[in-house]
Amino acid sequence: MAKRPVFVPKFDGVTLVDIIEVEFEWFPGMHFTQKQKSIRSLHEAYLTQNPEAKILEISSKSEIELGTKLSAFNLMFKTKSGKSISVESIFQASKVFSNGGPYKEIMDMTSRDAKKDERLKNSGNLIAFEYRDSRWELEPKTAFYDWLYLNALNLNDNLKEQALAYNAFTDIEFNPQKSINCQAYSIALFVALTKCDLLVGGVIPPKDEFIQLVEQFKIKNTSDGLLF
Repeated sequence: MAKRPVFVPKFDGVTLVDIIEVEFEWFPGMHFTQKQKSIRSLHEAYLTQNPEAKILEISSKSEIELGTKLSAFNLMFKTKSGKSISVESIFQASKVFSNGGPYKEIMDMTSRDAKKDERLKNSGNLIAFEYRDSRWELEPKTAFYDWLYLNALNLNDNLKEQALAYNAFTDIEFNPQKSINCQAYSIALFVALTKCDLLVGGVIPPKDEFIQLVEQFKIKNTSDGLLF
């Protein structure tokens, strides 16, 4: 058995996203078929308690094409020159370490190569993010990743409209004991902000306004009361 979070956008109260810990049968192994068995098991466990939910896996292992397209590995920004750069590559290229970075050339890599770049492991402690002449501190946690992901999603009308049809999201690769940022959480945040009409003109606000907006709400883990 294993436990993983399900991220649920909220449309009233003091939270934007509820984080519900769900216990389910885990299928070990690195092959995508094993991951998909675990996804199905997680979703079935959640649906047992929430039968009306529309739940979507957000990762490259998703069995639904939309969930695969919404993975940070596949969700793209298009530059003015027409080049496509994934959210994952931009995120990795924006990291600033105590002994180096940001390594902006990582933006030219595929998502997989960007994440595996050895400099990300050998440049000391992560201390900040830098993107488009703006510096993001490590607190609030997930703020830069969420902002980056939401901006990319908001530029894709087709994907965001499809995402708004769901009301629960998972990422089988995300283990809250080992990771901080989660694309499933980012999606849930986008759905909540959109359906609560908190995005003025449908635009993701710039850094300081974005942080102020999301920090108004206490994002609470409903299973154990811990802040996410």
